[in-house]
Amino acid sequence: MGLGVAPDLLAVYLNGMNWEYVVMTGALKRKTSVTLDADALDSAKELQINVSAVAEEALLKAIGEARNRKWQAENADAFAAQAEWHERHGHPLADIIAGPGGSSWNS
Repeated sequence: MGLGVAPDLLAVYLNGMNWEYVVMTGALKRKTSVTLDADALDSAKELQINVSAVAEEALLKAIGEARNRKWQAENADAFAAQAEWHERHGHPLADIIAGPGGSSWNS
């Protein structure tokens, strides 16, 4: 890729139709306070689970999912228009689709 970053230090995600590359090394960290179930926190400590890392991973996943939902909502009209076009005209690649109805489908 020529980014000069080790692959394990690079996060790649799809934001709408744009690929975004985020270098994770040296990321700015900020302290925050969260309230967690006491038993869960005690169990995590006992099992040597890095609560901050787990919370950050879960937060990044939730952010990605929220961005995906937002992008889908923002583009719902385009999806509907495409589905309507396909319904009226058929899929332009129907003869090569490897699925039910496609010529390469083996049932």
